[in-house]
Amino acid sequence: MSLKAASQYAVGAGFDRIRLIHNALPELDFDDVDLSGRFLEKKIRCPLMITAVTGGYPKAKEINRKLAEAAEKHGIAFGLGSQRAMIERPGLADTFKMRKYAPSIPIVANIGAVQLKKYPVKTIEHLVSSVEADGLAIHLNPLQEVIQPEGDKDYSGVLKAIEKTCSSLGVPVIVKETGAGIDREVAEKLKAAGVAWIDVSGSGGTSWSRIEYLRSKGAVPGFEDWGIPTVECLMMCRGVLPLIASGGIRSGIDAAKAIALGADMAGAAQPFLAALMKKRLDEELTTWEKQLRIAAFLTGSRTVAQLKAAKCILG
Repeated sequence: MSLKAASQYAVGAGFDRIRLIHNALPELDFDDVDLSGRFLEKKIRCPLMITAVTGGYPKAKEINRKLAEAAEKHGIAFGLGSQRAMIERPGLADTFKMRKYAPSIPIVANIGAVQLKKYPVKTIEHLVSSVEADGLAIHLNPLQEVIQPEGDKDYSGVLKAIEKTCSSLGVPVIVKETGAGIDREVAEKLKAAGVAWIDVSGSGGTSWSRIEYLRSKGAVPGFEDWGIPTVECLMMCRGVLPLIASGGIRSGIDAAKAIALGADMAGAAQPFLAALMKKRLDEELTTWEKQLRIAAFLTGSRTVAQLKAAKCILG
């Protein structure tokens, strides 16, 4: 459903209002632009991530395999979809096991925050180790849950469960929203709980509330565009923890803007899934990487650290 136009926020993530300041005298050889770095202790070629897409049903294995292979080829990070299905339907575990297709890049496991209250830490550790992940993303989706007729509406005790997981797990924990955004107050609470990274996942891209409206006639209406735009999330959360910018990132130029606004990484799912369906995923990833490098060059930035300091204007 995320490929349908009706599943997208009506209001964008805010990147159309951001303008990177053009540097007419970059004093830099374009070939010297190097956006490589490290994420979750592994080298990446540029600060991009294919964020959580799918898993837990038979056809998901092929989708994940192709995405993982592309991420490996381009030297970027790859995030798995929610592994709740691995617990509830163990026979589908193979749809998540992508390490053999992506041996060198960071792979991020995934579980819902509400599930942390239900399952012991050992179960979560197994989810991570069984897919040979380098980190765990805990996703927050109160908007989606509360409008689902069958949603889990008890979000009490979630922060304590996150803290317990952070203190017990042997890999870094990333907490991510699922498209409605994270503000500074929540970011600071997550930092105090021991979280290593935050994926702000703001509004402006895929709207899971809109998907619920497409999926279920019983969903409570009126929350189609609820959330904090990604640009505003970045401006609020910068400096609290290392940030991943996702939610409405639709090009390498958007990714460059996000980094200039305070992100350390930029991620997307829907554009890459759409490109995969059109059999042009490699071309799409190549374009994003080129756009990101050109944007860095045109701001006089040779590295990600310099791009993070690039000047921009909020229009």
